[in-house]
Amino acid sequence: MIRKYLTLLVATMMLLAAGALSATAAEITVYTALEDDELAVYIPAFEKKHPNIKLNLIRDSTGIITAKLLAEKDNPVADVVWGTAATSLLVANDMGMLAGYNPKGIEKVRNGMKDTRNQEARWVGVKAYVTGIVGNTIEMSAKNLAMPQSYADLIKPEYRGALVMPNPASSGTGFLTVSAILQLMGEEEGWRYLDKLHQNMAMYTHSGSAPAKMAGKGEFPIGMSFAYRGFKQRDSGEPVTVAFPAEGSGYEVEANALIRKPRIKPEAKTFLDWAISDEAMAMYAKVYPIVATDIRVEAPKGWPTDPMSVLINNDLEWAAKNRQRILNEWTRRYDGKSQPRG
Repeated sequence: MIRKYLTLLVATMMLLAAGALSATAAEITVYTALEDDELAVYIPAFEKKHPNIKLNLIRDSTGIITAKLLAEKDNPVADVVWGTAATSLLVANDMGMLAGYNPKGIEKVRNGMKDTRNQEARWVGVKAYVTGIVGNTIEMSAKNLAMPQSYADLIKPEYRGALVMPNPASSGTGFLTVSAILQLMGEEEGWRYLDKLHQNMAMYTHSGSAPAKMAGKGEFPIGMSFAYRGFKQRDSGEPVTVAFPAEGSGYEVEANALIRKPRIKPEAKTFLDWAISDEAMAMYAKVYPIVATDIRVEAPKGWPTDPMSVLINNDLEWAAKNRQRILNEWTRRYDGKSQPRG
């Protein structure tokens, strides 16, 4: 009788332990740099599809997410990274932090927006975000400023004190813009250009969306941001217009990755499957016409018919390899005008 009771007790404890393990495994920690208003659309869609998986979401700007991720190298917290700069993930991969995984549907993802160096991809892109110039039409008119249409325009003397842009050390948008300028002009000429741009700069923000928001509110006439945010401000009724630099817009691939951990939760892979699904791509494409698959959507108002036509020939591998060197040099030269951290 006692033996039968003990057997039942052990079996019950094993079931309880298995249940507890299952409950733990059903929650995953997701690091993301996607915008809050995007997440408000995407997260409910995922929860509807997978109600038994709880997402512990950690959201911040690309630079902050990258720094947090790298700082946790030896004791990773995140299970997956979602919508964070591919250049950041390339750095993380060089440090051995990413696990290989080919999510369902990876064959639909275009080359250039996924890892093709490994049999199992270390990162998979979802969409591209692009440098845009956002101008407040009322403020520019009051100051007799024309809307800049190029990088060359931005260093004209009439724009002194009228510009804001993101700090590349804390913002992915800032880094992709600086990287684009250095690639387009060559490093020597590129740094000379950035010296001139710095003279016109009122402030460097720690968020990629902040310059567009500031322009929209009329705090500054012109912000260098990413195009999506400018169009978002315009569609909300703010008096802004958006231009793509004539020389070519810098861009970054927003990508996903599986973090290497002693125990990789199956739910993390389920999430990565969903994050490149047709359902997810259709949502991304409503605001970002450059997505990782060939899903057919009409480009949002303000974009050219061929959105790819605004992009520079961007070398993501070069940007990742030289990222820290570029950030160190940029900080040495220009950090004095950075917005105080709140």
